[in-house]
Amino acid sequence: MASTSAPPRRPAPSRAEQPARPSQRPRPRRLSGSPGRRTMAAWLTFASFVLPNLALIVAFTYVPLVQNIGFSTLDWPFGSDSATRIGLGNYVEFFTSESGQDVWRRTAIFTAATVGGSMVLGLTLALLLNSKVRGQGFFRATVFAPYVLSGVGVGLVALFVFNPTYGLLAQVMRVLGFASPQWILNPDLSLLMVIIVYVWKNAGYCALVYLAGLQGINQDVLDAAALDGASPARGFFSITLPLLSPTTFFLLVTTLLNSLQAFDLLRTIKPSGDGVNTLIFESYIQVFGGPGRAGYSAAISVVLFVVLLVVTLAQLRFVEKKVHYS
Repeated sequence: MASTSAPPRRPAPSRAEQPARPSQRPRPRRLSGSPGRRTMAAWLTFASFVLPNLALIVAFTYVPLVQNIGFSTLDWPFGSDSATRIGLGNYVEFFTSESGQDVWRRTAIFTAATVGGSMVLGLTLALLLNSKVRGQGFFRATVFAPYVLSGVGVGLVALFVFNPTYGLLAQVMRVLGFASPQWILNPDLSLLMVIIVYVWKNAGYCALVYLAGLQGINQDVLDAAALDGASPARGFFSITLPLLSPTTFFLLVTTLLNSLQAFDLLRTIKPSGDGVNTLIFESYIQVFGGPGRAGYSAAISVVLFVVLLVVTLAQLRFVEKKVHYS
């Protein structure tokens, strides 16, 4: 009977010939301790970063705000050791007096003109700066430069430019055969002067923000509209402007708040405040401009705070509904 031999055993493959195993990903390291301890550690870390900043905000913002509300109910001559509590008398005087009405009127004119002028001029400059021309970096820096200048420095330059005797504008008008207006002495012209200077100073900021918004618009959308026969004006108002609504909303909030709190430029150009006494400037004048009415000034400050709060909430509640984020 023939014996059957076993098949020859194949040699084991060397380590170099063995197929490479897929690399195993390291397992995520689990935090030790119970879930309650991990949650407590996370809250302690959060509190260590937040509480110091929150304490500073409370100490330097909310505590003075509450104290100022208390001061607004006093008839308190500035620097005096005694004061008389009069309740809402300061508020009633501010809202019913002729001087208070004049402050409201000038604040409304200054805010509306500076916000609208800065945004319209900024958008116009952004459209020009968005074109591809040589030296566009230089022109962008030139447009933005006034915004970073000090308000006091800009005010001093404005006093030289608008001086009716030896100012630059007076000399130009004299060459053209016109007499220079009395920008400083006339209250209405003083308000117009500070509006012009403020718009010139802040238009560069609006232009830079609008320029960033224009560069974020997809060019294919504009090209498709042009292929469909849309004119440049129709493309701007129907496509570009709606796509810039988030940028417009941001600028509306920031410029409005900045205009309501504008002080250094107004104080430098017209120290007496006659004609340019907006809410914040009137609050300063009532204390340091002669009357020394600290309680009345505190009441105006509280009114300004309420106006800023209401304007911000109204913009977030109603204006943001018109914004297209996509």
